[in-house]
Amino acid sequence: MWTFFYGSYMNASVLADAGLQSGTLEVARLDGFDITIGPLANLVESEGASVYGVIARATHEELSGLYAHARDVLGGTYLPEAVSVQTMDGKWRPALCYIAEPMEPRAADAAYVERILQPARALGFPTWYIRKLEAFSGTASG
Repeated sequence: MWTFFYGSYMNASVLADAGLQSGTLEVARLDGFDITIGPLANLVESEGASVYGVIARATHEELSGLYAHARDVLGGTYLPEAVSVQTMDGKWRPALCYIAEPMEPRAADAAYVERILQPARALGFPTWYIRKLEAFSGTASG
């Protein structure tokens, strides 16, 4: 099934470390949500906002292992939600997106944010979105 990743799981090496061989990652946009990072990436409903990420195919078993890793190693409990994302070539895809309950706000670790920024830059996310992500670690470029 298609799964939309928007945080550090956009990073193929992070996915591999967590036991998921992602194959091809395709850039996609999820409307109606905004991203927050503090301490971990999460989504909040926000009319008029959009989040960029990637979609990849994963099995239920792989996703169970991946989000057990998120809970046990990263400290965030994420639950699946059905969404519809749009790929950069205009196709709409149904996908699962994992969202956590609101977290106790804390500053994001700069290295964690960088694991999100690497694929965002490499995959050509919009400049405004890169700046938004950079702001979570205090590295926003002028």
